Amino acid sequence: MDDPASTSMIITIDGPAGTGKSTVARRLAEELGWSCLDTGAMYRACALLSLQAGISPDNGPAMAAALDRVRLGFDFAASPPRLYLNDEDVTDRVRDTDVAGVVSIVAQQSEVRSVLIRQQRQIASEHPKLVTEGRDQGSVVFPDAILRFYLDASPEIRARRRADQMARAGRPVDLQEVLAQIEQRDELDSTRVDGPLICPEGAIRIDTTDASIEQVVAMLVEHADSRLQDSGEPGC
Repeated sequence: MDDPASTSMIITIDGPAGTGKSTVARRLAEELGWSCLDTGAMYRACALLSLQAGISPDNGPAMAAALDRVRLGFDFAASPPRLYLNDEDVTDRVRDTDVAGVVSIVAQQSEVRSVLIRQQRQIASEHPKLVTEGRDQGSVVFPDAILRFYLDASPEIRARRRADQMARAGRPVDLQEVLAQIEQRDELDSTRVDGPLICPEGAIRIDTTDASIEQVVAMLVEHADSRLQDSGEPGC
């Protein structure tokens, strides 16, 4: 398949867990009137599948085969899009701690990454104006995107944000457990051989430690408006 970025308008937002990528990407997409893709949720759905099917999360070939037997996709008619595994809405379920505990292991498997990268590029071909967030969007999946961001923040702040998010959703939470999972995932994501978490060369890096969601979104909108005007596309 040709690179969707060659015919699509794509903005990527990468960074570790808890930097606000999902919220910021959704808000930016709303400001632009574009579609939004949460690729981290796709890997979380794979982790959930490994738990449900009893497949070891480090068995890449078996996980890839299982992905071929299920329907994994988003309902883009919903705002924000809802994630489905077969006919089950797993949008909230994939945020639980048991899923978080194995998602980095699943994400290390090259066979799984190959399947999901193909699916992400297919989604981009169907949504030609797309804000997509994850850990390898600007570095691997869409290296020629018109604009690439990298969000970061301290592990402690990111753990607090994730714990607050889970508490608001009514899910049991232990802050130290969340912090330990984030630090473990940082280590696994940044050291894996296939698609490691990095700040893509040329990406705009934004530290969200002391910034509100509104401030981060405003910065991204400003960059997006400038870039789109340069390309002759209308901004917000």
